[in-house]
Amino acid sequence: MMDGHAPDVWISDRYSAQQKHGARHQTGLAHLARDTAFALEHGSDDLPSRFKLWFGKAFDLARAIGDLAASTVARKKRELERWLADILATPTACDLAQQLQGKIRRARDQLLTFCDYPGQVDATNNGSERRLWPCVIQRKITNGYRAMWAAQAEADVRTTVDTARLRGANPFDIIVGTLA
Repeated sequence: MMDGHAPDVWISDRYSAQQKHGARHQTGLAHLARDTAFALEHGSDDLPSRFKLWFGKAFDLARAIGDLAASTVARKKRELERWLADILATPTACDLAQQLQGKIRRARDQLLTFCDYPGQVDATNNGSERRLWPCVIQRKITNGYRAMWAAQAEADVRTTVDTARLRGANPFDIIVGTLA
């Protein structure tokens, strides 16, 4: 699908099919934060509240990362890693809290990747999902593509436009240049 291209960092939710696309992986924190909110609301102990506080600090770091010195980011990352280790080591009898611990434990090495790429990698995949949304709407309105070439053309145009925007170029100029 990606013609052999492997990005430095792949950002996604926790789907196993997306785990090997990049050299590094950033698991979207928003998905795990949502699981944490569910466990907090429906669980029987306070362990999810500790995860909620942890996610709050991780999101705070992600929002401020562009304004922080590299040494500050590294220090805050180490603090979050130690805090997470403490939370993961906490015993719990609540099934929901145990399931949440398991999910977070399995994704542990992928939660703070954004700290290693300040300003380049988001802590969530929300931006990617927002960019995909027009394709989803198009597919639903048309009841899917009837031909593979149409789906590929849609993907090519959207990729070109988004890549141009990321690089600060005018998408129209890029498309015209490509066609010329």
